[in-house]
Amino acid sequence: MRIGELARRTAVSERSLRYYEQQGLLTSYRTPGGHRGYAEGAVDRVIRIQELYAAGMCSSKIAALLPCIRDADGGPSPEATPRLVSELWEQRERLNRMIAELARAREVLDGVIEAASGEPVAGPLARAREDRDP
Repeated sequence: MRIGELARRTAVSERSLRYYEQQGLLTSYRTPGGHRGYAEGAVDRVIRIQELYAAGMCSSKIAALLPCIRDADGGPSPEATPRLVSELWEQRERLNRMIAELARAREVLDGVIEAASGEPVAGPLARAREDRDP
């Protein structure tokens, strides 16, 4: 497929796809006309790259990780090294810290909303219960 189709199917800009190639995250081939072409598996690869960026990983860590995971389902491949596993644990702990910080920020925001509105803020579980109970 050509770069425009890959961009459309993944909701990632063509510019980002070219950047992924420059960083060694994605590969393409050239058509006889000189256009970039991508295998069907590039869709899964780009989605996986986007997930890893969303998790806060930089391109060099993503490049090290990609050979160790399957694009289609994110499952492990036999390429993982002990060093990479250690780095992934560190990344996981960083995400846990970020989640905790976001939860604290939400609690502060809930307090401000409650103070301003005079009503308690119902969390997602409470709202789900309210939706079920008539």
